[in-house]
Amino acid sequence: MIPVKGFEGKRVAIFGLGRSGLSAARALKAGGAEPVLWDDKPSNLLPATKAGFTVENLKNADWSEFAALVLSPGVPLTHPQPHWTVPLAKAAGVPVMGDIELFARTLAVLPAHKRPRTVAITGTNGKSTTTALIGHILKAAGRDVHVGGNIGIGILDLPEMHAGSIYVIETSSYQLDLTMSFSPDVAVLMNITPDHLDRHGGMEGYIKAKKRIFMAQSSKQTAVIGADDDYTAALISDMRVNSPVKLISISSRRTLGQGVYALNGVLYDGTGVRARQVIDLKEVRTLTGRHNWQNAAAAYSACKALGLEMEEIVAGMRTFPGLAHRMQEIGRIGKVRFINDSKATNADAARQAMSSFDSFYWIAGGVAKAGGIDELRDLFGRVKHAYLIGEAAELFEVTIGKSAACTQSRLLFTAVAQAYAAAEKSGREEIVLFSPACASFDQFTDFEARGDAFRDAVSEIKLGVQA
Repeated sequence: MIPVKGFEGKRVAIFGLGRSGLSAARALKAGGAEPVLWDDKPSNLLPATKAGFTVENLKNADWSEFAALVLSPGVPLTHPQPHWTVPLAKAAGVPVMGDIELFARTLAVLPAHKRPRTVAITGTNGKSTTTALIGHILKAAGRDVHVGGNIGIGILDLPEMHAGSIYVIETSSYQLDLTMSFSPDVAVLMNITPDHLDRHGGMEGYIKAKKRIFMAQSSKQTAVIGADDDYTAALISDMRVNSPVKLISISSRRTLGQGVYALNGVLYDGTGVRARQVIDLKEVRTLTGRHNWQNAAAAYSACKALGLEMEEIVAGMRTFPGLAHRMQEIGRIGKVRFINDSKATNADAARQAMSSFDSFYWIAGGVAKAGGIDELRDLFGRVKHAYLIGEAAELFEVTIGKSAACTQSRLLFTAVAQAYAAAEKSGREEIVLFSPACASFDQFTDFEARGDAFRDAVSEIKLGVQA
């Protein structure tokens, strides 16, 4: 745990008692603060009470006594409308922040000789794989590294900060909206495509939240930014003129005069006098596809900024095991391969997986995001048959139309069985791709649970085949 500094002897309101809320409460208490906890769901109050925290209805509290309001990232800050705690805090002049900001403030008060280095990664897609890849490369190179944030371990549940260590932190737009002073040594923005627009009031608010990862950086720090979409390309142009940071642009589509890029799967470092070939990523099975080439370019740039040699980075890439639920090959039954891409919670993420295969049996559906799968029409020709699940099944069938055969399977287990039966019947090497292009909340608690259910369904079929 990282004890939070800067609030010793002060009362700090915490709203939202999921994982990050309780983690913040423990960290604040360990640092000498008095956390005061509340949640709109009575069932969430019981764990806090059992843990010995002060539980108080914040609607009736004296807000002038609070030094801060720590808001769970899942609680609306501005849109569709601010949660009721936010105007109460602002009326009393109480700053609203999240767990990343608590980490940042604790880091800031450490003496320079005790301060670790930090890498933060964000983006609409690819941030989890890039975070895991950076962490793996650093660990393989013998560095003392801790990985967490929006992936795996909550940031304040990571080991206490100390000199010589490196913290690799995935950050979501929700978390960044709640930061003011976070200043990572290396900040990575992979890409920006429309997502979570309801929570940010539109595209402008979403972009603004993502840009906060660079807001407090200085000239001694590095920004790594993808150059392959219009939003990030515009940001690169702006930051070259108006930001003091060291800027490295990355691409998986084109040569960059001063940047790191992948052409046809071969990664090049073009930041020097002449471009140098780094690695042929087609030789690394866990980094298949153009989206992973961008992830590799970002990871290379971040690790180089931290002082690693090219040989160390390449060695780490070659041994990267991949990220669970993201283009993860979970098994094979006869000639049928099963790919778990449950982390594809929007169409753009699904595009990355679908573009990696010439043909496949597609399992998709769940809670559709704005725009559904309209933008994937150019890839429907690769779909041999679509098996549709969850709330979006009917909508997706209408969208796919006559481009591919469809079955409304409704349930994931049913879809897996149907897809396997069709793929096995062909007698050829086939792929069953589970890339939902949807949120999971209609049938599962999160994309991890959904991916685990896919794996379990494949295991059941495998047992039946072997029986």
